[in-house]
Amino acid sequence: MTDTLSAPPTGYARVFAVREFRAVFAAHLLALLGVVVAEISLSVLVYDLTGSPLLSALAFALGFLPYVVGGTLLAGAADRFPARRVLVLCDLVCAACVLPMTLPGAQIGVLLALRCALAVVSPVFAGTRMATLADILGDGDLFVLGRSLLRIVSQGALLAGYGVGGVLLTVVSPRHALLITVVTFCASAGLLRFGTRRRPARAASGGNALVTDSLKGARQVLADSRTRVLLFLFWVPPMFAVVPEALAAPYADELGVGSVGLGLLMCALPVGTIAGELWAGARLRPAARERIALPLVCVTLLPYVGYALRPGPAVSLLLLFLSGAGSAYTLGLDQWFVRAVPEGLRGRAMTLLTAGLMTIQGVGMALAGVVAEFAGVAWTVAGAGVVGAVGCALLAAEARRTAGEGAGRPNAKTGLTTM
Repeated sequence: MTDTLSAPPTGYARVFAVREFRAVFAAHLLALLGVVVAEISLSVLVYDLTGSPLLSALAFALGFLPYVVGGTLLAGAADRFPARRVLVLCDLVCAACVLPMTLPGAQIGVLLALRCALAVVSPVFAGTRMATLADILGDGDLFVLGRSLLRIVSQGALLAGYGVGGVLLTVVSPRHALLITVVTFCASAGLLRFGTRRRPARAASGGNALVTDSLKGARQVLADSRTRVLLFLFWVPPMFAVVPEALAAPYADELGVGSVGLGLLMCALPVGTIAGELWAGARLRPAARERIALPLVCVTLLPYVGYALRPGPAVSLLLLFLSGAGSAYTLGLDQWFVRAVPEGLRGRAMTLLTAGLMTIQGVGMALAGVVAEFAGVAWTVAGAGVVGAVGCALLAAEARRTAGEGAGRPNAKTGLTTM
């Protein structure tokens, strides 16, 4: 009989057995805490200074829009410099951006400009961290589980973080709360500096400027049909998935469920996402995750079609939960993506992935608001389900077609062409 105490760890426990991952995970948790506190505090601070709901909302929106700038023009930093140095520097730059927000004399223009600077740095940090996970965990199943855990923590922040931040602001002023963000970014930098080992840069600059190198890397990533379709499979479903979230407030008003119902509607999708990822990560083998990825991506938005029947609160919550659970397809995509991208381009590819993901969610929210003005909330969500499902099915067919491509494509390890 095997001694259970000496048995090797399984599932997600295998990832936590890696010392460097524990440092990355803790740093991610601290940075997320800082971001959540900063978003709430800055929004409240801007409203206190201006009395303008528009400018207060803009403080949130600026967390999405500049991602495309950092993700395209600065992505080369993820590959041309040692990853640990990039990660630590990004954290310190973020802390340096937040610190002036805490000063009593900081005006609205300064606050919004600094918020933009944070959003420019964020995709470089996120892309470098994703590439570093592949260095720490390899490009196999451990990488997929590690990525899944970071996503689960991010979804958990949506559930708990804003509530904690709201309570915090009843105790301290917004400017004092922002000091907590400075501390968390500095603590994250310390964990990454002393908890991970130094690795050399993945690619030389070739004498190019950073912006030139970043744009060249983006062109190389998008030029490959396999990588391109995987990027769109990461981007397109979330563009439509955010529609109920963007329209949750008017939908809750239509249902007459009040602030409690609104909170539940906002929570149902991330709860489903966490449940789906935990189930796929803990219960399925890597081959099974890859096998279900394309079928799941085709159906994950279909529950939104039920909104056309104008369901009550309970059914609406169930539809959102089911759609969120379908997000387990991302575990299979993670495995394919890390295989498809040459190691020398990995940081730039993952930075581009992150930037595109955040930007397209912002676009999806904006479009949802425009369409809902004419079609109403229920039909807008249902339409997002139909159009999104059709788009995902077309992308899935293309992904299946490109799955067998190998000859003439760059080798994922060396970047050399295979024959």
